Amino acid sequence: MASPVLVQTPEARHQLPAVYDSPHSGRLYPPDFLPVVPVEQLHGYEDRLVDDLLRGSPDHGIVMIAATFPRAYVDPNRAIDDLDPQVVGDDWSDPVNPSPYSRLGLGLVFRSGLDGKPIYERPLGRSAVIERIEKYWRPYHDALEAALAQAQERWGAVWHIAWHSMRPLGDFQSPDPGEVRPDFVVSDRDGTSAEREFTDFAADSLRDLGYSVAANHPFKGGYITELHGRPANGRHSLQIEINRALYLDLATLELSANAAALTRDLAAFSSDFACFVRERAGITTATGS
Repeated sequence: MASPVLVQTPEARHQLPAVYDSPHSGRLYPPDFLPVVPVEQLHGYEDRLVDDLLRGSPDHGIVMIAATFPRAYVDPNRAIDDLDPQVVGDDWSDPVNPSPYSRLGLGLVFRSGLDGKPIYERPLGRSAVIERIEKYWRPYHDALEAALAQAQERWGAVWHIAWHSMRPLGDFQSPDPGEVRPDFVVSDRDGTSAEREFTDFAADSLRDLGYSVAANHPFKGGYITELHGRPANGRHSLQIEINRALYLDLATLELSANAAALTRDLAAFSSDFACFVRERAGITTATGS
């Protein structure tokens, strides 16, 4: 089995209290997935190749964490009890707390795709769901928590960005059906998951690169930012959505000719982010000492 999570860590002397994660860019479909729909129909739910866009992050002192498994299999950006009873079956006895996403078929374990067609012939059952949680969901969260805790222990605070991608237009499953979306959406759960300076930095840095940016609309931040964003305790967590039209051929979901330019701009953003973190953490040298 391939590792469920990829962790890229800078050299210790360059590492900063800065963490990126990409929970939805995984594209290695486990052999026990066995959907009844073609796997290609599920690629649209991936934050396709976002991890590739950010691959140079460790060069700037930023820890980079990415899921290797697809979110349709089990979604790291959902709470562990965000389960659709139609997926888990009658032998599930633990409490469930389905979110509106679960009711659409997009909970911790997906039930259906965009067209509403079921992904599975029958409920998965307790053992299959537990295996996905223990072998994929939990290792991802363990890796992210370890990176955040290590940084906070060393510097007293940590700044984290969860990176995602979004369709250019809102669909019926989203909060903004039919709306044209900006290039980026920066979210801090309406000011609760990060200090205001961090949110402002991220939005301003992207605007300075020439992009259109919205804050907390249509996305306010997901489970990961809610879980880790505790600014009063020195944990600052943002979610940033990238418009897929900036870097993907929307017909094939492969990198477009524009991807190289966006990758360079995100490297520039990461450089600015490193400077921001050094200033906020009181780090006076480029070595992180």
